[in-house]
Formats: sequence, C-alpha cells, structure tokens
Amino acid sequence: MNNNYIKANPWSIIEEGWDASRVKSSESLMSLGNGAMGQRANFEEYYSGETFQGSYVAGVYYPDKTRVGWWKNGYPEYFAKVLNAPNWIGINVHINDKRLDLATCKSVENFRRELNMKEGWLSRSFTATLQNDITVKVETRRFLSLDIDEIGAIEYNVTPLNADVKIEYAPYLDNGITNEDSNWDDKFWDVLSVDFEDNQAFIVSRTMKTDFYVCTYMQAELALNGKTINTAPEVDAYKDMISFAYSQNVSANQTFTITKYGGYNSDRNHDRNQLVDVAKKTLNHVSELGFNTLLDNQKQAWAEIWNMSDITIDGDVAAQQGIRFNIFQLNQTYLGKDARLNIGPKGFTGEKYGGSTYWDTEAYCIPFYMATKDQSVAKSLLEYRYKHLDRAIENAEKLGFTNGAALYPMVTMNGEECHNEWEITFEEIHRNGAIAFAIFNYHRYTGDYSYIPEKGLEVLIGIARFWQQRANFSTAKNKYVILGVTGPNEYENNINNNWYTNYIAKWCIDYAIENIEKVKSECASDYNRIMAKVNLSEDELSKWKAVAGNMYFPYDEERNIYLQQDGFLDKELITVADLPKSERPINQKWSWDRILRSPYIKQADTLQGFYFFENHFTDEELERHFDFYEPFTLHESSLSPCVHSIQAAKLGRMDQAYEFYLRTSRLDLDDYNHEVEEGLHITSMAGTWMSIVEGFGGMRIINDTLSFEPKIPEQWEAYSFKVNFRNQILRVNACKGHTHFELEGDHDLNILVNGKPITITANSLVTV
Repeated sequence: MNNNYIKANPWSIIEEGWDASRVKSSESLMSLGNGAMGQRANFEEYYSGETFQGSYVAGVYYPDKTRVGWWKNGYPEYFAKVLNAPNWIGINVHINDKRLDLATCKSVENFRRELNMKEGWLSRSFTATLQNDITVKVETRRFLSLDIDEIGAIEYNVTPLNADVKIEYAPYLDNGITNEDSNWDDKFWDVLSVDFEDNQAFIVSRTMKTDFYVCTYMQAELALNGKTINTAPEVDAYKDMISFAYSQNVSANQTFTITKYGGYNSDRNHDRNQLVDVAKKTLNHVSELGFNTLLDNQKQAWAEIWNMSDITIDGDVAAQQGIRFNIFQLNQTYLGKDARLNIGPKGFTGEKYGGSTYWDTEAYCIPFYMATKDQSVAKSLLEYRYKHLDRAIENAEKLGFTNGAALYPMVTMNGEECHNEWEITFEEIHRNGAIAFAIFNYHRYTGDYSYIPEKGLEVLIGIARFWQQRANFSTAKNKYVILGVTGPNEYENNINNNWYTNYIAKWCIDYAIENIEKVKSECASDYNRIMAKVNLSEDELSKWKAVAGNMYFPYDEERNIYLQQDGFLDKELITVADLPKSERPINQKWSWDRILRSPYIKQADTLQGFYFFENHFTDEELERHFDFYEPFTLHESSLSPCVHSIQAAKLGRMDQAYEFYLRTSRLDLDDYNHEVEEGLHITSMAGTWMSIVEGFGGMRIINDTLSFEPKIPEQWEAYSFKVNFRNQILRVNACKGHTHFELEGDHDLNILVNGKPITITANSLVTV
C-alpha cells in the first residue's frame, strides 16, 4: 500500500498530520461532486505549495485542437477537454495582515481532513502558527448540495489562540484559471461580465468555440461566536476576478466565521440572458435556508442513496472503506438526473483522458446503475448513445465506411470522436461491441424490451453494418478476419484477429439479426418504420450472416485455448511473477516498443470476452484461459482487477478473488499505479461493485431468472447488498454457512440459489 496515510474507517476518508507531499493526492481522494458539478479538495485559503486546482461543470467542455507530430487522414480535429471552471471556493485569510498559507506557516499541528461519505461533506481542521507568531485554530466544512445541485456551501472558522487579532476574510470568484491538461495553452474562457450586489457576486463567462455560457456566483455571511454580523464588504473587481473583504477584531478564543455559498448555472439549463437573475434567486433561497438546514438536507439525500446502494462488509474495515468509497464517488459523478450527461473516467476529480464517455459506461457502469437505481437511469445511458447514432455513422464515414455503418467513438462529449492516438481512434473498435452488449444486458436484467424496437435496433443495425464491412475474407484461412486492431489490452497495437474483437463482432451481428426478426414478428409498426429508415435488404443480411457464420478465431490446439491474437505465442512468454517490481508499472518504466514486444497484458482481453459471454463457455474452458492469461496480466488498467476477481470467485479461488477485490476497491485509496494525484478512476469503481455482487454474490440472470451462488472470503464475517430487480428490492446477506434473502415488494420473486429454485415471499426473509 502506497497511500497508507489514509486511516481505515468504514464511513470516512481521513487524513491526519500535515504533509505537503500528500496534498495533491488528497485533493483527488477527497473530491466532491453532485452530478451537476464537482471539485477537487483544494484548500479554501491561499496555498503556495504544489496543488492541482480543479473545479468542473457537468457537460461544459472545450474542443482543444488536436496536436500530433504526423497528421493522418481520419484523425479527429480536436480532443475534448473537461474544462477547469472558474473557482468559487476561494477565501483569502489574513491574520494581523499576514496571509494564512500552510506552505509558509512556522508550524502546522493537529491537521485533520475528513471526507464523510455517509453524509456527503468534507471537513478540515488544524492549528497553525504564522510567521508573525500568531497561532490560530481553523475548522472548515463544505459540501455540494444534492438537493439544490447548482449550489455548494462552505463554513470557515478561525479562532485565535494566543492574542487578540484582526482577521480579514476575502472571499472571491476567480475566472483567471487554466487547465492542467491543454494542447496549445488556448484561452478557454471569455469573461462577459463581473457584477456584485450587497454580499453577492457574479461572473458570467463563456467558453471559446463551444459557446457555453456559465455564471459563477457567491454570497458571504459573517458571524462572531455564532452571532450574525451585518457588514458591507470592500469590493475589488477585475476583468476576470471579484473579491470581497471583511475585517473584524477578534479576541483570543473567539471564533470568527464566514459562511460562503457558491456554484454555477449555465445555458445548458437556463436562458443565457437570465443567468445572473437565476443565480440571485438561488443564493437568496439557500441563504434563507441557512447552512445547517442545507447540511441536514444533504444528510437526508445521502441517506436515501445509501439505503439502496450500500454494501456492508463485516470483519474487514479496509474492504468496507474501499467499496463505500467507490459507491460514493460513482454517485457524486452521475445520478441519472440529466440524460444529456454520461460518466467520465475521472468524473469531477481531474482532467486526464478528457471526454465524458468511454466504453467503460456500457461495460462496467450500467450494471451498477441498473441494480442500484430505477431502471430509467440505465435506460437514459442507452438513449445517450441512440441520440449520437448519426454522429457514429459520420465517424465511420470518415474512416471509409458506407451505407449507415456506425462506429461509436472511443472518447466523446457530443457523439463525435475526439481521441487522437491512432492506435485507439482507428483500431480500438471493440468499443462498438460494448455498446451493443449494454442493450442486451439491459433487456436481460430489466425485462424491458421496449427500448429495442423504439431506438436500440437502429443502433444494433449500424453496429452490425460496421462489423460486416470491417471484416474481410482471407483466402488463405477460408475465414473472415479482422485486421489492424487494438483489443482491450492496449499494450498490443495494430494486431490481427484479436479474439475478443472477432468474437464480439460475430455476436453483434447475430444479436442484431435476432432482434430484427423479433421486432418484425412482435412490433410490426416499429419494424416498418425502422426498415424504411435504414433500407436494409435481404442481400445485405446475407452478407452479415456470411461474416458471422465464418469468423476466424485464433486457437492453440496444444494448450486448447483461444489466442489473444495471431502470433501471441511468438512472444517470449515470461510471466509477471518473473518481472522485477522495480520495472513496474511498465508504462512508466519501459519504451512503447518494448511493451509491444512483450507478452504483458494491461487488462482483461480474452478474459473480458469470457466475462461478457460466460454462458457460452464451460467452467473448464474458463479455468484454462484464466490460468494461461492471468499470469501475463499486469492489471495496469483500472478496469482489469474486477473482471479477474469475478472470474476467480466463479472458479472458487477465493484468496485470489479477495486479492483482486482489494486491488480494485482500493486502487485509488492505496494509489497502486502511483497516479492518484491526477484524479480518481471513476468508471472502474463500478467494477468494484460488480466484484462483490457478481463475484462473491454470484449474481447472474439465468433463463430470465435472478440467480445467486454466494461465496464469502475467509477475511469477512458477512456481507450484504441490495439490488433493484424489475422494480422489486432484494436484500442479500451472505454469512459463513448461510445466506439471507429479504424481499421488499408486492409480489413473490422466484430466484435460483446454487442452481436450486427458491421463492421469496413479498416482505419476508428466507434463509438458505
């Protein structure tokens, strides 16, 4: 464990003791979000040490012009950047005219920072002695409201301990910000207006190129020993910044408090000419409610989320903290309230990867949202892709595909591809398969077929057209092959016949044909509407069937396994166990040439296919492939350990399953990949949930029936989780030797437990 300064606690992320080297890591780990905006856990007061300032508004981005040394036809014109938004949390603090700055204080004692996941707030406290020998105690708390998602609140307290002092608070809004991640150091924001009224301030700005209008705002309130102080601020306004100043003489051991409300609204949700008026109404409303009422509402909102999504683990605090951290961050990132949004790999915690949407959403996140929210949330994620179908067709056309073939982007904000590494943009085409699989997975779990005739079938047809055109017939093999790809294992580029890609391509075509026939027989009006739109002929369908029916899959007869790709066995097959730890992670230690020639696997590739299509293979086949590929897998992708944990549990290898579970659940908390300061791995956090529910719980859908094969790691006494299955809530509590099933619903539920049918009566408890 690398970040072992985080204290083990079932409900909180706690840091104790001041260490400047940990600031950027903690800024990531204690990030806040509410689905509409988010921010890293930056200090409110000025900090001159190393920091990564970051605040983000959902859906607001900038198309940073692509920067490559050698332009290739088909490259995206831009790489979408998650924009660092104007900073509203800032409060400069001066004690007897000396600025409070933890980097320059003579001493910092009793430093403690806590992210309370149960109630959704961040606190910090410390005692600092400034250069002028004044010692003060500082206590802060802040949160981003789930209830009113355009507002956040800060309560900041300073208590002088050894002298009577003058304290000055200078809360500010700052639009003079830049992105850590930028190709050309472009100016992203243009300030349109800076205004103030009484204790409220507003900056209206717009993004260059994308022309989003955003209003950043704040309001300040003061109190001395809990008694309100009404005073007008001194105002300092610049082109891109506005600051208020409040001074107060404070006796030793008195507490001077500033409460600051702030946030963003944008023309994504409001008339761009009314943003300041809307902001005023929001600030007036939350000021009437007050900090404590807002906080009580926050606690209630999180209680409702946890009531459905919590996973409890008895006997293992590190494991408990890990799963709750992942569930908490997923809910901070995406709540399903806005169907225009999706789930970015870093959420609101950093800028790496840009974009808001990867195949991670379909492969890893949808199962979590299907089971812990109303099914409409997962359906919105499917509809997000339907709305971008025309763009997916355009993306394919840029690469030479025709006739409505659709290639969904690897990275996108608006449906247009914006990833500019050729081995990803052009070659990591397996992403198309994950989007089709999500449609299948949604129907399999929810039983709701309506999405397919309404919208999904058009997506499936576009994807099938792509795969049929992307494959070509090999005379030498007398099979269809798919050449020049990158599979999920990104440590292999420009390879031929990646097994996972070929397999999911065949499956996508078969699944599209199956649903064309089903919609034709069951939803005639939808079928006629879709066929008139897509102009699908019998001749084209026969081409699809030829590709799917004669796809090539590389196979080794001696080992009786599918090969990750052609030529995999030509590599020098040295396992990870024989790779010195000093050379890992190899993506930070090795040249790319050396990585490509090695047998090392970044993440589940062939095994990703065995995870998606588990019921296509026997347990013996899974075991053979797991035993061959896992020893070459480095798990240097955050998406890797969860798949291996689920499969190890399926094979009854509980020690291995537990080890992989800890790695996926504490990937960021323990900073396994030495990069947490860049932001958290949000989308892979859904894989942590899957590791417990699908791995240890063994949850599957078998013949339209919910099925469980519960197992428990020896390190645990018990664990429990809830799933929303077809609008009934089932609670599963697994202990050593037995499992309890409790149903919240209005009718009985038939399930399978270890292959045996069990009926759970509504509002009753059954022990197996």
